[in-house]
Amino acid sequence: MKSAALIQAARPKTLTASLVPCMVAGAYAMHELGFVPWGLLLSACASALMIQIGTNYFNDVYDFKKGADTAERMGPRRATLSKDLSPRQVFSLGVLAFGLALLFSIPLVIKAGIPILILGLVSLLAGYLYTAGPFPLAYVGLGEVFVILFFGWAAVGGLAYLFDLPLDGSVWILATQIGLLSAAMIAINNLRDARTDVFAGKKTLAVRLGIPASKVLIQLFLIAPYIMSLYYIGARQSYWAGLLPWVTLPLALRLCGNIRSAEPSPLYNEFLAQAAKIQLLFGLTLTVAWLL
Repeated sequence: MKSAALIQAARPKTLTASLVPCMVAGAYAMHELGFVPWGLLLSACASALMIQIGTNYFNDVYDFKKGADTAERMGPRRATLSKDLSPRQVFSLGVLAFGLALLFSIPLVIKAGIPILILGLVSLLAGYLYTAGPFPLAYVGLGEVFVILFFGWAAVGGLAYLFDLPLDGSVWILATQIGLLSAAMIAINNLRDARTDVFAGKKTLAVRLGIPASKVLIQLFLIAPYIMSLYYIGARQSYWAGLLPWVTLPLALRLCGNIRSAEPSPLYNEFLAQAAKIQLLFGLTLTVAWLL
């Protein structure tokens, strides 16, 4: 039971959020440079994955301590709330994951120096402060901003810097696309829990905006990356990158329709899984596009 709880607390269905930026940035490097620094890319993937897992463990602990996780929550089973693991055990797992993230980042720091070290430390601090501390990001409506910044701009932009790529418009469009699709996942999660978060004082963006506006925002997060792909055609970089991701648009449109018609309920757990699938497939098609 404890091993299953450990895996569940890491939230494996959402871990594509940290892997897709690495995959896409690696393909973009191949398109621009003709090669991929595989050692650096794998180190970056491992470090990013550990940061996300550690953040999820800390989230499990502090949502329980702050009263955001109760028996009424509609999300998947939580290790701390269900008492499958103690808060101390889950917290220790978070510390271990962050320690591994630092270990895996050593080759990155050796290659790129202080800027990458600072980016890594800020990412760790933000991951911890997502639900911890006196002003946790998730509790003041900054969860989606956090995701765009760190799963989009920091991840893709940091890898571009690491690979000595110019930080031009294409890099930031690419970073924003991936960040928005990751933000759709956390926005769906927050909308599912909006009614119970109110009582815990967790003022997520869904709580602040209300259900109708939050549904519109999620649809924007899901659709905007497809429109942004057209930039690559305008910049004469790649018709493939501009058009191939559109084959996954029907999935995004279907999810938008489901969100419009369904009120927050346990059904949103399935919507969250669908959003993760869309991000993964979008990333895969964009990866293939850059490699063609």
